[in-house]
Amino acid sequence: MAENENGTEKTEEATSEKRRKSAEDGKVARSKELATSSVLISAAISIFFFGDRLGYELSVMMTRTLTFERDDIFDPEKMWLVMVEAVQGLGMPMFLILLMLFIISILGSTLLGGMIFSTKVMMPKFSRMSPKAGLKRMLGMQAWVELLKSILKVSVVIAVAWTILGVTFDKVLHLSVSPLPGSMFEALDMLRWMFLFLCLSLLLIVAVDVPYQIYKHNDELKMTKQEVKDEFRNSEGKPEVKQRIRQLQYEMSQRTMMKDVPDADVIVTNPTHYSVALKYDTKGDRPPYVVAKGVDFMALKIREVGRENEVTVMQSPQLCRAIYHTTEIGSDVPEELFIAVAKILAYIYQLEQFRKGKSGRPRGLPKDIPVPEGFIFPN
Repeated sequence: MAENENGTEKTEEATSEKRRKSAEDGKVARSKELATSSVLISAAISIFFFGDRLGYELSVMMTRTLTFERDDIFDPEKMWLVMVEAVQGLGMPMFLILLMLFIISILGSTLLGGMIFSTKVMMPKFSRMSPKAGLKRMLGMQAWVELLKSILKVSVVIAVAWTILGVTFDKVLHLSVSPLPGSMFEALDMLRWMFLFLCLSLLLIVAVDVPYQIYKHNDELKMTKQEVKDEFRNSEGKPEVKQRIRQLQYEMSQRTMMKDVPDADVIVTNPTHYSVALKYDTKGDRPPYVVAKGVDFMALKIREVGRENEVTVMQSPQLCRAIYHTTEIGSDVPEELFIAVAKILAYIYQLEQFRKGKSGRPRGLPKDIPVPEGFIFPN
């Protein structure tokens, strides 16, 4: 209970960051049984593919090295050529078998856990030289698990071998009375199949070892609740730092927004708490959109900048609040508010025509233009 209260018990699954760091250190799930079994099975399969060619080349080599003239014995150069010719035929089948084993050995080792290059694994660890640590490894749970796997492996192989011998016992006895060289080829073929079945029996060990290694690796990576909190805090940053970053981002966006206020066609106000600057491109197809908006101090600043640049400032509390709460900076005004905004833009147009002396003074605009239901927000 004390461990649970202090948060020191590792009950939480490892985070992606913990798994990434573990992989960088070379600590991933590995199965030696999978690597060993894959190499042995591939060796058995390669014998089926290249065994006949290899056997033929071996017979040729034996014939060539055991059959020669008397004069060849006393000629070192001739004996060397005989050896080269005898071994030359074995090159290709041996190369193919070894190449197959090399590729399978790499795949078998990296099939579980992937291929990872880490120099930290090659670095010497003085903790391994500790007698106490060595004794702990020898008598620890992992040592007992390895012992049980070894016993299981030997038991499975013996059981399979005993079964194979029981099935092929009569054929083995018949080989002693069979004529050569047919009995020799039959014996080699039987050995080939026996070797393959013995190697395939190791898949039973792999089926047990792979899930265990995955479970063991995940269990070793488990974290305490405090470790999860600390990692989240480190990855996300300290709260005060994040707050400062958000503040700087907000200030930067506000400065950018204020640069667009002089280009606005009208500023609609609450009149005290809210301000919204709108722009309408008469030459384009875009509807009116918001270039700036703010509340309290920022609303006052928008009005000041607007007046300094001769932008018309108008009061329409309901419309101002509706646009402020429903439209982001740079976004178009909702269609439901088009009629209300159009009334304001029409008044601004008439006012500009009056200032240019092209028309009479327009009627005053109502201080609060009605807005549709669902767009009414409290002050």
